[in-house]
Amino acid sequence: MERLNTGRPASGLDDAALLDAVSRAALDYFWSFAHPVSGMARERSGGSFGYDTDETVTTGGTGFGVMALLAGVSRGWLDRDEVRRHLSRMVDFLLAAERERGVFPHFLDGTLGTIIPFSPLDDGGDLVETSFLIAGLLAARQAFAEDARLRTGIDRLWHGVEWSAHLRPSDGALMWHRSERHPWSARSLPIRGWNECLITYVLATASPTHPIPASAYHDCWARGEQFLNGRSYHGIRLPLGPDGGGPMFLSHYSFLGLDPNGLTDRYADYGEQVCAHAAINRAHCIANPNGHVGYGPDCWGLTASDSPGGYAAHSPTVDLGVITPTAAVASMPYLPEASMRALRHFVEDRGDRLWGRFGLADAFAPATGWVAPATLAIDQAPIVVMIENHRSGLIWDLFMSVPEVRAGLASLDFTSPRLESDVRGAPSV
Repeated sequence: MERLNTGRPASGLDDAALLDAVSRAALDYFWSFAHPVSGMARERSGGSFGYDTDETVTTGGTGFGVMALLAGVSRGWLDRDEVRRHLSRMVDFLLAAERERGVFPHFLDGTLGTIIPFSPLDDGGDLVETSFLIAGLLAARQAFAEDARLRTGIDRLWHGVEWSAHLRPSDGALMWHRSERHPWSARSLPIRGWNECLITYVLATASPTHPIPASAYHDCWARGEQFLNGRSYHGIRLPLGPDGGGPMFLSHYSFLGLDPNGLTDRYADYGEQVCAHAAINRAHCIANPNGHVGYGPDCWGLTASDSPGGYAAHSPTVDLGVITPTAAVASMPYLPEASMRALRHFVEDRGDRLWGRFGLADAFAPATGWVAPATLAIDQAPIVVMIENHRSGLIWDLFMSVPEVRAGLASLDFTSPRLESDVRGAPSV
């Protein structure tokens, strides 16, 4: 496959040309670097974390990558028929891959389709990663609605997920992981908010075959200890979430497909939530209470990524002096001017260190000069998808046109201008 990265962008490009260059480079992670057998996204481009980085593919990162591929088709960077064939190969692989009750694990072997345990006790289905995967596939189903075979394959995967199998009988909690070999214990993890998992509840409720009751959303998700907030940070009110907002991926992963603009329920206005979260994240880096050299109005962005000491969920309360470009760049729909300033800083001022095969580096520590040696799927895809949502709303248009998603949101008592509109067909790519 031809590489999409044409080299470090020249200084002084207009905004459109710069966004094109950065998006194309990040998109190449999911194109020329896709696993050659499965077509899925490799978890990372390097750096040993105890598994084979050539063969380990990520289910959630692949779902994000599918959305990125749709953006690439829409922009004319990728041939539509080639992407359709690529997705068909991926779906065929997934239909034959190991899963438990239709729920995929966090990692798969990209050639064999076998489960790669995430940890000794996490060797079965991961409902959250599965929801990220299914969200991407449903967007693709909308984009390639004319392809009956692809549409049927995606529906088989979607309909096969037994979301209700992850309900704990003792209290009705929706559980993150489930393994046939390891029963739930006191250490098992219910999916409680506020975090990146809103999309999991939307899809679990929307399932046409194995849904969970809407009551689980209110009785499990909305009862999380860090769900309601309402406090102000740097003069900015945060409706939901942990102190300081937490890592920026909390406002990215679910909202790659879910349009937060005008999206409300009894708990929050989600447009307000994501914009406040991004503004607080940037304000923290400007205030820089820990005195990290290099932080400032154009150098901000704390989210989960590699760091010198290993993978970490960077945030205002866990600030290790590491900036992750996707945190600021994928916030483009929320803080367009501030995000563009950060993007220019990363490319034009620091690009000699930060620009690589897939565009911007995963993370860097401005005080020490450390730059992450590996690239991660879950960080590159949001750059492409959220830049596209900022520019055209394409992925929001596709995902919010899915009939099951619209029904699921309605069943959870969400309101949105999109739910009030009459969607007569998905947008084309």
